[in-house]
Amino acid sequence: MDFLVLFLIYLVCVLTGVLLLCAYSKKNHSLAGEILTDGSQVFSRFMPGWLQRATQRVFHRLFHTRNCTFIILHLVLEGAVYSEYTWEIFNYCQELEFSVYHLLLPYLLLMINLFFFILSCTTNPGIITKSNGTSFLQIYEYDEVIFLKNMKCPTCNLRKPARSKHCNVCNRCVHRFDHHCIWVNNCIGALNARYFLIYLLTLTAMAADIAIITTAFLIHLVLISGMTSGTYFDDYGQEQPVDIAFLIQYLFLTFPRIIFMLGFIIVLCVLLGGYVCFTLYLAVTNQTSNEWYKSSRAKCHRCHNSDPVQENPSAYRNIYTKGAWANLQEIFKPITDCEKKK
Repeated sequence: MDFLVLFLIYLVCVLTGVLLLCAYSKKNHSLAGEILTDGSQVFSRFMPGWLQRATQRVFHRLFHTRNCTFIILHLVLEGAVYSEYTWEIFNYCQELEFSVYHLLLPYLLLMINLFFFILSCTTNPGIITKSNGTSFLQIYEYDEVIFLKNMKCPTCNLRKPARSKHCNVCNRCVHRFDHHCIWVNNCIGALNARYFLIYLLTLTAMAADIAIITTAFLIHLVLISGMTSGTYFDDYGQEQPVDIAFLIQYLFLTFPRIIFMLGFIIVLCVLLGGYVCFTLYLAVTNQTSNEWYKSSRAKCHRCHNSDPVQENPSAYRNIYTKGAWANLQEIFKPITDCEKKK
């Protein structure tokens, strides 16, 4: 059926686009990043030189320098989803006597999400400077596997505190560095990790809630129309009972914008849900994504010139974990040098 092929292509494009953005937003050589790199190398063989250079400049601008492109894209996508929700789904659901409180919940989540989005964008993540570098050195011990004593940042010319890393995008060292997020145009570090976590949770809740309301509306519409017990004539003139494929086609042709939006949100829910679970795992185990990746490399006996590890990498263990509850408390109340001395 043509409409199903079109919708499948749409879902594949959305999924591919989001995966590309998620992979490029991570500043490490993850499996997804390696696959994308290999794929781009193969694709570059068929591209003219001028197009390759132009593409490289664009990607360097987008992913390797600080800019507001993805903040604007983030707000545009949210605005598009909420516009469709407000002008069609909300009104239809009111006519079908859905609970007003449930219909208003996405707006409440949006306000909370935007508040923590702004905090994630604007809060100092824990920038290390000459004036505060000594204080940061007192907070965490060196594990002597991932973080070694007496290491200096060659760019900032500062001694590197344990759990810190120099961000090549922001060109600064960050305390308890997690990653640089292009969506908030800021590093995620000790001082804004709590805001970023709440931002992710509310964003996932928003997407899930709108998806649930939209799905409930479509199901309710099908049930009250009595279409499930009806029949239709196929391409050969044969009368057939209404099946799932026919219902999807009917909804697709009747509410194309709603179906396209629902497809986008479902893909987003799956990807965000997986990333939120991973982020919560890191929080509960008191790891950053930077440390998780480096520890994985250490256990696999890999070495990186700019991030040296000792010759027995399999001896790595997480010395920073204090139990799930204490680890979560550390996210929401970052340790200061004064508290460490106590």
